[in-house]
Amino acid sequence: MSHRPSRTILRCWAALCSVLLWAAAQAAEPAKPVTPVRLCFESATIQPWRTAEGRGLNFELLQQASQLVGVPFTYQALPWKRCLASMQANEVDGAFAASFNEERLEMGAYPGGKTVDASKRMHIDRFVLLRRKGSQVQWDGKQISNLNGPVGAQLGYSIAAQLRSWGVAVEENNQGALALAHRLMLGRVAAVAMGGSDASMVSVQPDVAAQLEELPIPLTEKPYYLMLSHQLLANQPELAQRIWKAIETVRNSAAYKRQERQALENMPN
Repeated sequence: MSHRPSRTILRCWAALCSVLLWAAAQAAEPAKPVTPVRLCFESATIQPWRTAEGRGLNFELLQQASQLVGVPFTYQALPWKRCLASMQANEVDGAFAASFNEERLEMGAYPGGKTVDASKRMHIDRFVLLRRKGSQVQWDGKQISNLNGPVGAQLGYSIAAQLRSWGVAVEENNQGALALAHRLMLGRVAAVAMGGSDASMVSVQPDVAAQLEELPIPLTEKPYYLMLSHQLLANQPELAQRIWKAIETVRNSAAYKRQERQALENMPN
């Protein structure tokens, strides 16, 4: 009787060896690194949302969203108009924190597209009007009156377009909020439209507090979003939706709500 293995057994051994060799090769091959999502933001401190150094609630929110999605985010501080232009040119994958503006739809995508989904926002902030003490400039919630010059605004901010739509002359400036307040103090502009967080920050400066005041009715209140590049949305639509959904999930979590509430309570009045 022959003790040689049958051809069937030999074929099975050969197949098993092939599988084992393939598995060993796969185990030896290092995992491909995950490509990070590159985000830019305005190189300015807007408390409590963000600082130019990469701290604040926006970064806390995005870091937790990144962990949920399983993709790392990298951050680059840029002047705001350059940040938006970099997203449009696909030099970065997204920009934050941007209020909704139809003109920006050419530069990148909001969650929900043209009918932006406010549930996917990062936060809500307001714009206020500052005037010199003793000035007759008024804002009644519908129109600005008694202006004897333009209203100052920071370059690239959506409030400038909104003011112009109300028939208000606007002077845009690429300086920060404190420099803008000083222009008002020097009489270079008749009033200043400024983000509420910025206004709270500059108002603690003794010279600003002595000379300027904030009108009680906000000019507007807006949600702010993470915009993503059209290229990322086209090439990785599922990832884009997961990122926006993760932002919503984190923002609605009890832990983040507590963190946001504490940060807002510690803001100067």
